[in-house]
Amino acid sequence: MEKIKKSSSFFNLKTVAVTLLVIYFAIFLVYPIYKAFAGSLHNWNPLIDKYDYVGFENFKDVLTSGLFWDSMKNTFVFAFFSVLFRIVIGLGLALLLMSKLTKMKTVFQGLFYLPTITPLVAVSFVWMWMFDPQFGLINKVFHLDINWLKDTHWALPAIIIMTIWKDFGYATVLFLGGLMGLPEDVFEAARIDGASSWQTFWRVTVPLLKPTTLFVMITSLITYLQAYIQILIMTDGGPGTSTYVISYLIFDEAFVKYNFGTASAMAIILFVIIGILTVIMFKVTAERKELS
Repeated sequence: MEKIKKSSSFFNLKTVAVTLLVIYFAIFLVYPIYKAFAGSLHNWNPLIDKYDYVGFENFKDVLTSGLFWDSMKNTFVFAFFSVLFRIVIGLGLALLLMSKLTKMKTVFQGLFYLPTITPLVAVSFVWMWMFDPQFGLINKVFHLDINWLKDTHWALPAIIIMTIWKDFGYATVLFLGGLMGLPEDVFEAARIDGASSWQTFWRVTVPLLKPTTLFVMITSLITYLQAYIQILIMTDGGPGTSTYVISYLIFDEAFVKYNFGTASAMAIILFVIIGILTVIMFKVTAERKELS
């Protein structure tokens, strides 16, 4: 009888936990998505209590906007290089920590991860000073004469550089954990077969690290496709529209111009793009795993 009561109590707690989880997702995930989609079908301005149904006109306006496509291009350039160098630098440093700095691994791991937990707002202001054309550290150290954040050719690269510096520690820690979990007997077999360090890296280490690489790639891509804080602080979308990314454009439409309907349409498009890219990456990785 006592066992039945305990079992009943366990299932009641489980039911409550599942119910709370469903409610949480309904309030903070499903409802906002629904509200954004509904808003995208309306000419919506909460300041004047305007909410007129316009169908898919907002999507039509967005997809025929030159600024939207310029922002999309900037978004994918920013995301591509940020993800690429985050993975390359993160993996490179993880390999270095594994091979050369074993005794100081914990110390360097903490140092590398420190920028990741530093508030993005603070980092953005520090790098604004570092990119200053007169007093900035970057120009002085490398003997350059570039007005980084005011030059249409250099503003986006400058933000990418700052973002890579701030976030590479996240990838380093994950890759280090992945490397520490790899089976030693596989590397021993490679050494017995006479494989060089380079061959071992490409034919053993990289394939075994695919799950970690995929995780870093997907989480990084989702993050960078939605980036806007550093852009808002460092360039405010300028000079001109050279650093407009899609998330900044959504912010500008919603909270500066108060075109919530247009902003909602852009948010839905971004949501669909992120979803499609995530599915594609999972599918490609699954197919390669089956082939191997």
